[in-house]
Amino acid sequence: MTSIVLARRYARALFSLGKELGELDAIREKVVALDAFFRENPEIEQALSNPIYPSDVKKTVTEEIVKAFKMSGPLETFLGLLVERRRVHYFHQIIDVFQELVDEDKGVVKAIVRTAVPLTVDLSEKVKELLAKVAGRQVVVQVKEDPEIIGGIIVRIGDTVWDGSIRSQLQALKQSIERGEAR
Repeated sequence: MTSIVLARRYARALFSLGKELGELDAIREKVVALDAFFRENPEIEQALSNPIYPSDVKKTVTEEIVKAFKMSGPLETFLGLLVERRRVHYFHQIIDVFQELVDEDKGVVKAIVRTAVPLTVDLSEKVKELLAKVAGRQVVVQVKEDPEIIGGIIVRIGDTVWDGSIRSQLQALKQSIERGEAR
């Protein structure tokens, strides 16, 4: 089974449980914090995934994490299940999919915007407003700098990509010249 299939399965289960309990926002807040913790402390995540460590040690570590993050009920069970089934190394993917499901449920769409230079706050807000109009939904914008695009902007929302970069325009011009179309 591929990692994304596993991640979707666990994320859907967590999402369904959170929705059923009416605690989606609380669960999201805790798992995002735990995701950041695992990213900052990869050795803990690796230890929980490593078969060398005995299960009682992993259980103790898991209980301490649960206490530190004030997790209860479903989240405690969820984390324990990931540790028990050696799926902790999928945690980041699971949380990414879970957040997508929550965003979709709330009518929020994620846009990835690539620019050659940093956007000003004002321009970033204008891009966000324009994308919200185009998408017809609330948009969360993630801006990434990519000097290779030379200039312009590339926007990705879901499977749709709008490429207004100088690099793509130059590539199109080059192809046109090679075909003998440009004069």
